[in-house]
Amino acid sequence: MPLLIFGKTGQVAQALTRLAPQALALGRAEADLADPAACAAAIHAARPGAVINAAAWTAVDRAETEETAATVVNGAAPAAMARACADLGIPLVQISTDYVFDGHGTAPFLPDDPVAPLNAYGRSKLAGEQGVRDSGAVHAILRTSWVFSAQGQNFVKTMLRLGRERAELRVVEDQIGGPTPAMAIARACLTLATHLQEDPAVTGTYHFAGAPDVSWAGFARAIMAQAGLDCRVTGIATADYPTPAQRPANSRLACPDLARVGLARPDWRAALTEVLTELGATT
Repeated sequence: MPLLIFGKTGQVAQALTRLAPQALALGRAEADLADPAACAAAIHAARPGAVINAAAWTAVDRAETEETAATVVNGAAPAAMARACADLGIPLVQISTDYVFDGHGTAPFLPDDPVAPLNAYGRSKLAGEQGVRDSGAVHAILRTSWVFSAQGQNFVKTMLRLGRERAELRVVEDQIGGPTPAMAIARACLTLATHLQEDPAVTGTYHFAGAPDVSWAGFARAIMAQAGLDCRVTGIATADYPTPAQRPANSRLACPDLARVGLARPDWRAALTEVLTELGATT
């Protein structure tokens, strides 16, 4: 039975379709997450062997003023997908985020640590997690962070553009996390889908983040160095770069359960080299 992917244009969705070209990928025109019932109907119509939800509301700051809409897309739609999967007895892989945590402390967050989102986006993604768990479907919730690739809009591409235009950039240095390549997330999703089909006991919540942990400023310096850009990166405090949505200072994710499904944390430095090569931005 085929694999069904929700999403076509996002970073992870594009990586998934490259890795699994035989899969049925549904974009907004075929299944709009603003209409959860339509998403469930699409699953019933396709009757796939597994479902991966790689579509989401990702406009973090805009969610502050449009939380109801964000929660439909990130909360109600995954819940509807999961109920449809439970009806058909097929597994669902749901991508979530480090933003479900409050970012306090310096220790990496474990999958079963208490959640306390700081912003509307995090609350909307947490609603999706809860809906998936409550559905009774065989599932994997994959929390990840700081996604980057050669596709779409992301920190790496923004830094490249600004690094070519400016002699200096001021980048936040007191937020720490794991940059994660979209291609690695896609591979993890496919691996989890296969494991869930073979062994429903691996149902649960997993963390998957790039290593080693680094600040946004440290990540920016690595981008400039690998791209050969003569742009100085000066670290600043979060307070000096206010945004509508509060970001967690600590986005470190502990990933203790990856080995049981044959996964490991990806090295973002090696992946950054691959992305910059794909973009034609290496020295």
